[in-house]
Amino acid sequence: MSLPKIAVTMGDPAGVGPEICLRLLQNDEIAHLCTPIIFGSAAVLEQAAEQCRLAKPQSIIGGLSEAGGPCVLDIGGIDLAKFTTGTVNANTGRAAFAYIEDAINAALSGQVSAVTTSPINKEALHAADISFPGHTEIFATKTHAPRSCMLQYSSEIRAVFVTTHVGYTEVPALLTKAAILDTIELGAQAMQRIRSGQPKIVVLGLNPHAGENGLFGTEEQSAIIPAVEAAQKLGFDVEGPIPPDTAFIPAKRRTTDLFVCMYHDQGHIPLKALCFDEAVNTTLGLPIVRTSVDHGTALDIAGQGEANPNSLLEAVKLAVTLSQKK
Repeated sequence: MSLPKIAVTMGDPAGVGPEICLRLLQNDEIAHLCTPIIFGSAAVLEQAAEQCRLAKPQSIIGGLSEAGGPCVLDIGGIDLAKFTTGTVNANTGRAAFAYIEDAINAALSGQVSAVTTSPINKEALHAADISFPGHTEIFATKTHAPRSCMLQYSSEIRAVFVTTHVGYTEVPALLTKAAILDTIELGAQAMQRIRSGQPKIVVLGLNPHAGENGLFGTEEQSAIIPAVEAAQKLGFDVEGPIPPDTAFIPAKRRTTDLFVCMYHDQGHIPLKALCFDEAVNTTLGLPIVRTSVDHGTALDIAGQGEANPNSLLEAVKLAVTLSQKK
C-alpha cells in the first residue's frame, strides 16, 4: 500500500516553522508512516538549514504528483530580502496564509490525506490585512464547516474548547447551550475515532466554584447545565459543570478522557504546563483532517537550531491516525 500524503505547512517563514519542518523531513519514523510534503518555500528552508546547521531538503517538487517521499512543494510566496528571521513582518504573514490555502485546497480535492500546520504569527497576519485570528478560524471558513471546535490532544490531557481566540469579555455571550452541546458532540466523536469506546467527558464551569448555584455568575444555570443534560440524554458519558480549579488534579485526569473547556486559557494553561512538547492541536468538524503543533512561532529562538520538533512529529502522527479512521 502507498503511504498517505500529509501536507505540512511551513508556517511563518520568520519563525521556527522552517526549522522544525527540516527536522521532520529527516525523521525516519515519519518517513515510514507517511509521505510528508512541506508546503512552503524551498529558499526559506535552505536559508534555515544554513542558519541552524541542518541538512537541506533533498527533494523539491513543483507538483503533488511528483511526491514519492519526504519532500518540499516549492510554493515560494516570499523573497528572502523581504524579511528577517525572528521579526514580525506582513510579508511572512501573507506567505504563511498562502501555504495554508494551498494545503486546504489540496486536501479538499483529495490530493493529500490530511493537513498538519506549523505555527503562524497572528500579528504578522494582521499586518498583512488578513482578518482571521488563527488557524482554527481559517480552516472552518475555507472548508465551509457548519460547526467546528479545537481539540488539544496529549497523553495527559485532552481538551476541547467552546470558544478560542476571543477576548475574555466576549466569552459569556458566546456560551450558549447549542455551542456547548456541539463541542461535546464533536469532542466525543473525535475521541471515539482516536481511542475507540465511549469517552468519559468532564465539562468545566465558567465561574469560580462553577458558579456556586448562581452566586458567582449565571452561565452555568443558563447554558452549561442545560447542555450537559442534553448530552446525557443523547447517551454521552458526561458530568459537570465542575469547578475549573479542581478539574485537572491528577486523580481527575486519570479518570477523564476529555475535558470540555469554556475558553482558550482554561485548558491551554494546564495542558502546556504538563506536556508542552507533546501536545497536538486539531480542528474538529471539518470535512478534512487538520492537526497542528501546539506552540507559536517562537521568534526569540528562530534561526538558532534550538526549536524542539516533537509537537510537529506528534501532529503528523495524529494526522495519519485520523486520516485512516476518517
